Amino acid sequence: MPGLLHLAAAVGRPDERDSAALVAAVRLAERGGLDFVTFGDPAAPAGPDVLAALPAVAAATERVGLVPALPPGPGGVLESGVPGTGVPEAGVLAAGVPEPGVPEAVGQLDRLSRGRAGWWSDAAPRPAGDAATGEPVSGARPVRVVGVTGARDAAGRCADVVLVPASGPAQAAVLRAELRALAAESGRDPDGLRVLASLLVDLDGEYAAERGHGGGGPRPTPRGPLYRGGPVDLAELITSWHAEGAVDGFHLTPVDPRRDLERLVNGTVALLQHRALFRTFYPGGTLRDHLGLARPRALT
Repeated sequence: MPGLLHLAAAVGRPDERDSAALVAAVRLAERGGLDFVTFGDPAAPAGPDVLAALPAVAAATERVGLVPALPPGPGGVLESGVPGTGVPEAGVLAAGVPEPGVPEAVGQLDRLSRGRAGWWSDAAPRPAGDAATGEPVSGARPVRVVGVTGARDAAGRCADVVLVPASGPAQAAVLRAELRALAAESGRDPDGLRVLASLLVDLDGEYAAERGHGGGGPRPTPRGPLYRGGPVDLAELITSWHAEGAVDGFHLTPVDPRRDLERLVNGTVALLQHRALFRTFYPGGTLRDHLGLARPRALT
């Protein structure tokens, strides 16, 4: 029997400059009950204007999770030695960040947003409790959301949420099983890992549904699997994949952020809620609550 369906979406563009539009987009996602929203991605991390706007986003919303993809620092390496993750400029995320670095900056965002933050990175996260991670001195650890395009070993062993590009339910199911097996081998409870299919979505609505595809996709593209069709057909695709147990949910990136996010929330998500396949309220106040994840030992 499939578990609770989880839904997340990318908002804005990596170089978004309209902070009011960004706040409006996140508020829309929150009205739809999405687990979290992401800003940028590992290939195009959130720009400085987006990062600077996140405290305002946190202040304007109550429960939706906020997950920025942070830009790399010099050489793309953290002081802790984790390659490829982000090191924003000191103070970009919010006033009072004393030193540059992902754990400190995201920890600050997490404190501002009442436990709703995380980070999204292609890099290999380190296991919880590793002294080399440089976690915030408060002991709070934001949810680790990892986008996987290559090696999956570290993601299965250390991430809380893994985003996998998949063009069909069979491929998604194989990836999910592999990640859960890696989690179990490392001594983790595989039921504490959430695997979300990552899709680009073009909800133009002019493309006729294709039998067996849930609209005109998903199809492979250089940017990843692309769904083209209408909000209703996307709801059918999500329902089908989840019913098969292929994934725990979906992370959806609108091709046209302003058009497609509105159609996603007011069309696809509303239909899933009407069918009692997606919640109509948040079960708690933190991103861990939304995802049904246990609090790590450092937080208990």
